[in-house]
Amino acid sequence: MNRSNLQLTLASIFMAINTPSFAGISFGDSNSDSGQLTVSGYVRGNYQLKHYGEDADDQKIRFDAAQLKLDYARGDLFGHAEYRCYQYEKLCDFSSMIDAYMGYHLNKTDQVVVGMQPIPFGPGRFWGNSLYGSMNTTAGLEDVHNLGVNYHAELATATKFDIGYFAIDGGHYSGQYTPDSGRYTANYVRSDDPTQTDLEEKNMWVGRIAQDIPLGVDGLNTQIGASYWISDIDNKITDETGRRKAWAVFAKANYDQFNVTFTGGKNQVDNKDLRHPEASLMGSYDSEYQVANDANYYTIDAGYTFKNIGKIGNITPYIMHSRYNKDMDGAKDSTRNILGVSIDHKQLSLVAEYIMGKNDPFIGGTSTSLAQGDDGKWNKLLNLTLFYYF
Repeated sequence: MNRSNLQLTLASIFMAINTPSFAGISFGDSNSDSGQLTVSGYVRGNYQLKHYGEDADDQKIRFDAAQLKLDYARGDLFGHAEYRCYQYEKLCDFSSMIDAYMGYHLNKTDQVVVGMQPIPFGPGRFWGNSLYGSMNTTAGLEDVHNLGVNYHAELATATKFDIGYFAIDGGHYSGQYTPDSGRYTANYVRSDDPTQTDLEEKNMWVGRIAQDIPLGVDGLNTQIGASYWISDIDNKITDETGRRKAWAVFAKANYDQFNVTFTGGKNQVDNKDLRHPEASLMGSYDSEYQVANDANYYTIDAGYTFKNIGKIGNITPYIMHSRYNKDMDGAKDSTRNILGVSIDHKQLSLVAEYIMGKNDPFIGGTSTSLAQGDDGKWNKLLNLTLFYYF
């Protein structure tokens, strides 16, 4: 993209920031017999500048994705569904269900949720501020949505706990390039390549406990916690069942507009595969790649929100470091660092991230980056995304 086109694009963005709009359309009343349905979502555009590979620079603005959300409420009953459509080469050449669940509020703090939903692993659905996500999102540990039931409860001691059973993963939806990786969450998948593993995860038991820690400082909120994940891994080639065991510990602190989150743990998978005992095939975003079965992992994220800055709105700069350190002979550890900022004004958000990846399958790497590794070089990506919420 030449300078004049880029200047015109930025001018259009700032003009759009001053354009009023609305967020969500609601029908009915949550206190009525029929309840209330709210329709919302977003469309977003994207510009990327890649510093890796040969002739890799996109340098063009394109439609990136659209989201449609449905939220239902009737008394203590609630429901949520979310679907996304992405564009790589043509409209909706990859699309996926994100969530589809119903829930019931048992009281002001406790609830039961049934359906496709985020699993209670780590400090929350997201482990930081980043839009692109950490290395552990790609490894299938963060922002995981599977099909099951989850019970959430809170005690008077400011202790929160979740226990969930997830029968199967979120499934394959629509993709152009892979037979089983048209999905949002990174799950174990099958491939057209007969030399790869063919695995399916099921019977997932996931638990989390979090404790608020009052330190007596005004404006400071702190929390520590831990979570555990155990599941069956069906090997479709050997007809044997292996096991995943993963745990995570986390700590969060918020002081006024500053926030920091640390998450660390271990992922151990026995895939019962004689050819590939050290790595398994996973897939997401219509891409498939190998992930080391045994690794320690870390994510640390910090951000600060400047609120109501002039007529712009909120501005949040943040920084994130994540690693997937493999316990695998000769393997190179995978790292992703992100320096970003989000600007929010009414129904518009502009997110700018500079991403640096090493042995990263989504940042200039290969299908073996999260297993054995690749050339170990730092690859860099400038990722600009503009959201319009409706």
